[in-house]
Amino acid sequence: MKKSMIAGMALLVAVILMAAGNKDDDKVMVKENGAYVVNTTELGKKVDGYAGPTPLLVYIRKGKVEKIEFLPNQETPKYWNAVKKQMQNAWDGMKVDDALKAKVDGRTGATFSSDALRENVRLALEYYQKNK
Repeated sequence: MKKSMIAGMALLVAVILMAAGNKDDDKVMVKENGAYVVNTTELGKKVDGYAGPTPLLVYIRKGKVEKIEFLPNQETPKYWNAVKKQMQNAWDGMKVDDALKAKVDGRTGATFSSDALRENVRLALEYYQKNK
């Protein structure tokens, strides 16, 4: 009886460990149409622009940044739109290693928002490298 109980517990522990390591449960990075999509909502929850967190979706395909999408935030639309216009495509087409090293110019007058965007991109790319 004790041996079967121990074996049952060992099996239960193994199932729990496998489920914990399952990438399908990952809320930060998912694979969508052949691209990895990293959501910085949780990764960058402490990365604030001028008015709070500035979450992004960073799409990576074949080791290169495909695009960046901006998620809703509380930034002043006038300044956030200026940041988006200047910086949104700055990483497009770059290999992840190169994108991590890139010195992307921010938008004058929107320093906090620009810094938050760069930091969220960095967090997303580093997460991708560690978890792909």
